[in-house]
Amino acid sequence: MQDDSRGIVNPAAARSAFSLDRFAPTGQVARFVDRYWLSTWHLPPGVRHEQQVLVHPVVNVVIEADRAIVSGVDTGRFAITLEGERRVLGIMFRPAAFAPFFDGPLSALTDQEIPLAGVPALADLEALLVPLVGDFGVPGEKIAATADAALADRVPAERQDCETTTEWAEMAVGDRALTRVEDLARAAGVGVRTLQRAFTEHVGIGPKWFLRRYRLYEASERIAHREDVDWSALATDLGYADQSHLTRDFTAAFGVPPAHYAAAVRER
Repeated sequence: MQDDSRGIVNPAAARSAFSLDRFAPTGQVARFVDRYWLSTWHLPPGVRHEQQVLVHPVVNVVIEADRAIVSGVDTGRFAITLEGERRVLGIMFRPAAFAPFFDGPLSALTDQEIPLAGVPALADLEALLVPLVGDFGVPGEKIAATADAALADRVPAERQDCETTTEWAEMAVGDRALTRVEDLARAAGVGVRTLQRAFTEHVGIGPKWFLRRYRLYEASERIAHREDVDWSALATDLGYADQSHLTRDFTAAFGVPPAHYAAAVRER
């Protein structure tokens, strides 16, 4: 799959500490799963790496050598300390696409982690995948293929209501001109309230927050790949009223102002 560093704070530094492999779902599973990701690190004794991530606003099933959890939309900044040797498998669902597997609105999972055992539709994936993730001799391709085959038996054959919400959310991701909820509602052909209800029910957060998160991804990507950034023009391009609003949101999300982030990225 194509590399996607969106959300990884300071991706150049991250690449020196761990590898991140991505595998595509197949067949009907691809209606619900965006990708499988496998993060691996082998750090010498005494070496630690602090990594922060602005996680995509979707649900991930996360499998490690000793546990399996469901992680809802994280509205903050996820931080982890890497040390020793470890692998982590993630099943990253498409926006809104975890809804058929969860009993209740996805907003109940926002900023929450629950044991995979608490999701009956997928609970048996834990016994299947935990041993594979813990065995470094098992290649990532086999782990992803095993997860994909297991999910193929669990995805619903009939179209789900949430799949329409998935289409709207991915419209927001793919069209950078959609910077306001009203714009997205118009493109989707529905009213703002209908859009808001669907996002809360199926995605777990509102469309305004969802749009802002992807515009901030866009800002961080541009900053990382350009020597000179016209901050005012960037703010306008991303739908902000002015540069100060972009700076405020970026600082809240990434922990530092855009200019400081740019300087840190370019030092690598």
